[in-house]
Amino acid sequence: MKAARKKPERAAQRSGRTSPVGLKAPPKHAPRRLATTNDVVKLQRLMTNILVRPLTKDDGLQPKWIDGRDMAEVAAEFIKPNDRLTPFERLQLYNRMYWFRLLDNMHDDNPGLRAVLGDKRFTKLIEAYLTKFPSRSFTLRNLSSRLTQFLRDEPQWTAPDTALAIDVSRFEWAQTQAFDGASLPVLTAAEIARTPPERLRMCLQPYVTLLELDYPVDNYVIAVKQRNVLRTEASNTMESARAVTKQKRVARPRPERVYVAVHRLDNRLYYKRLERPAFLVLQALNAGQPLAKAITAAGRGVKPEQVGQWFSIWMELGWLCRKAAGDSK
Repeated sequence: MKAARKKPERAAQRSGRTSPVGLKAPPKHAPRRLATTNDVVKLQRLMTNILVRPLTKDDGLQPKWIDGRDMAEVAAEFIKPNDRLTPFERLQLYNRMYWFRLLDNMHDDNPGLRAVLGDKRFTKLIEAYLTKFPSRSFTLRNLSSRLTQFLRDEPQWTAPDTALAIDVSRFEWAQTQAFDGASLPVLTAAEIARTPPERLRMCLQPYVTLLELDYPVDNYVIAVKQRNVLRTEASNTMESARAVTKQKRVARPRPERVYVAVHRLDNRLYYKRLERPAFLVLQALNAGQPLAKAITAAGRGVKPEQVGQWFSIWMELGWLCRKAAGDSK
């Protein structure tokens, strides 16, 4: 019964009947001329809705529009033919460019998730994701921002590997945030010393992400990237290429609760494992608790010397910054 329910969903995704989130419905027809700003907006909305529709299984433009009309008829309303291409063919070029560029970007940004699912399952997943959540940003950097939530909402695309896929997706999105996330002035030892612990509030740099994971995906993703680098380097010679084809897949991680901070230092990405008590202290600080209370999150078994060592490392890494006044986070 479950498989029978999934088939219509996939058929709808392929035919472009899935409603994209965040896009206004297109006008029924293209404006006859661009006489006003509203006419331009209508044309842009129509073009956007056409471009984000998934390609056919042959990587072509969908032959039918959402109202059942031939797409060739719709295209002719606002695109002229030239001496080589029809309006449909010209529109198809843009549709293909949109999808090929986004699919390439998702492949590059999610090597770990692609390794978990395999290329075919990963591509189907990303097609479904981008059909539901088309790009809404001027930068491709944000393309994966809603992928983890999509995996939670629609586990059929990753089952039976959904739990692992979600952890990998969270970790890979944290890398994107660490790479170019904002940086705030670092909290100094002098600022800490002159503020009473019960009043001192601090937070983590915006580029630091704390992750409580059910799988050690930090090591897994690193291993996948290293394998991919070896494949790229070895592809220059036939002998090396044959050797690469014999490489085994990176072993999937077994379940293990780990605590990781994804961050950057000197413009390079890093992943730091944390002890659970240290993770809880950082989490409490980032939630806005004053220093004195946040430290209690570590539990009774933690000694002051340990806490001092943690803060020494965190300050050296530049993780801690003063919480802005009025920031309720």
